[in-house]
Amino acid sequence: MDESEGALIWGEDGQPRSRLYGDVYFSTSDGLAESRAVFLQGAGLPEAWAGRQRFTVAELGFGSGLNIAALLDLWRTTRPDGARLHIFSIEAHPLTAQEAARALAAWPEIAEVADLMVARWPGRARGVHRTEFPELDAILDVAIGGVEVGLAGWDGQADAWFLDGFSPAVNPAMWRDEVLAAVAARSAPGARAATFTVAGQVRRGLAAAGFVVSKRPGFGRKRERLEAVFPGDRPQGAGPVRVAVIGAGVAGASVARALRALGVSAAVVEAAGVGAGASGNPVALVTPRFDAGLGDPAELAARAFARAVTLYEATAGVVVEHGVTRLVAEGREAARMAKIAGADLFEPDELTLGEALAIRRALVVVPPAILSAWLPALAAGHVAAIRRDGVSWRLEDETGAEILKVDVVVVAAGLGAAALLGDLGLSPVRGQLTIAPGATGAAMEWGGYVAGSPIGLAFGATHDRGDTGLEVREADHARNLATLAQACPDLAARLVGRSLIGRASVRAATADHMPIAGAIGEGLYVLGGFGGRGFSFAPLLAEHVAAKIAGAASPLPRRLARLIDPTRFRSPVSKPADGSYVGVKGKP
Repeated sequence: MDESEGALIWGEDGQPRSRLYGDVYFSTSDGLAESRAVFLQGAGLPEAWAGRQRFTVAELGFGSGLNIAALLDLWRTTRPDGARLHIFSIEAHPLTAQEAARALAAWPEIAEVADLMVARWPGRARGVHRTEFPELDAILDVAIGGVEVGLAGWDGQADAWFLDGFSPAVNPAMWRDEVLAAVAARSAPGARAATFTVAGQVRRGLAAAGFVVSKRPGFGRKRERLEAVFPGDRPQGAGPVRVAVIGAGVAGASVARALRALGVSAAVVEAAGVGAGASGNPVALVTPRFDAGLGDPAELAARAFARAVTLYEATAGVVVEHGVTRLVAEGREAARMAKIAGADLFEPDELTLGEALAIRRALVVVPPAILSAWLPALAAGHVAAIRRDGVSWRLEDETGAEILKVDVVVVAAGLGAAALLGDLGLSPVRGQLTIAPGATGAAMEWGGYVAGSPIGLAFGATHDRGDTGLEVREADHARNLATLAQACPDLAARLVGRSLIGRASVRAATADHMPIAGAIGEGLYVLGGFGGRGFSFAPLLAEHVAAKIAGAASPLPRRLARLIDPTRFRSPVSKPADGSYVGVKGKP
């Protein structure tokens, strides 16, 4: 199918049909009534979520979003107090927001929810797209790609399934036994599955996967539909979790925000103040890290960039400029960028290659505004040790006095994570940013970068491995100016002779240039190792960490989560028998 044609064909009756499969997206008589009867009623909703604090619905075939709009509309009026809804859906041939808006406009009774969905419609790039609906206490993840890849990557457990691929006659791949077995493998005990089809292969596949299958009266002209129940009793939900986050940079702020979206509050402990470390620069660029291999590392970087952009654009006072130009040398680099710009990891027309690469969705952001918006009130304290105390963790200062006692600790302290937790494969990289007060200029990157900040034109930064000095050096201002002169000679010439100010900080980097995010022990997590790309990577990877803490589904497919496993550099850890981690005295 030519993607420029769109996924839909509109009939004379105003109904959309799949251009690829020639099948309808929903009943021609009343698609909304069909969704409610087949999927909501078939999954036992809303009764199934009564008394639940977290409920997960998964779907095969996102399509026009009608099923999810009907689900959200029902959740809006019947959800338990304080409960969170998680939705995971897979779509191989995504519609545009404009196509979805036209399809959903047929039902004004769900316009409130449909308008929210269309305004935050997932993109069409390969990978998982997360959308938050804080108004509804709901999160939607849509995996763009094949059904088997989507199911293999998802780490959630569904309480209900909407099996809504096109009919088995035209799309048999969606209904194969292997797919239905994967559905069962990702079903919580007592999960219910609903579908419009009663085809024999579907009944047999669900039964072979372990579901108890039954026919029910169908909707409209369809005499029957299927309901299926996965055996087992629903587990009891866990109680509230006390969480402490160590570090008030972009990593700690992102974790606090992500936990809050899942209904979990966290205390953030910081010794030196908000943005005291590498997150304290007056300006930051949010651009993707490009990888011409176009494999898992490239997908992780692209999805992290997209998620960061979405969250920053939704946060008032954060974005100061849209669009960044990446300077591209002729030859191999130009060929590399052409390959990346033509790949399916980014949205159509997001990257435009001419003499330079225009990154349309890239941002210039103000870090202090992000930290101020996302961080709760801080708990002051220098955490020198994390000790196991029964089933809890005890955070202690250098005197051994207790700062906090919690169930879960997230160490998001940059290079300070190594001081607390031992060998994580982190190494220091000093960077000095130079600022020309009062000067202005467009945002560009080339290995270095230049961007306007609230206090002047910022450019740099140096990149010195193993250097931990925080003093501002005149020699490094000269280095930054020389680097700028190579990339943007006219701009650099205008800055010669001006007074310059700067800021130095130490970033934490890893040998494989991939961050670390996840658990390193029971109730103990770490997030960091971003190098110079914390503002691009932290928001999405924090959601991964927060999901693990809350018992929710991660927005990262399993294969991408393995890339950032924080234990990948660790030899067997030598630590006290009680499982405590004692920081090195005097280290941050």
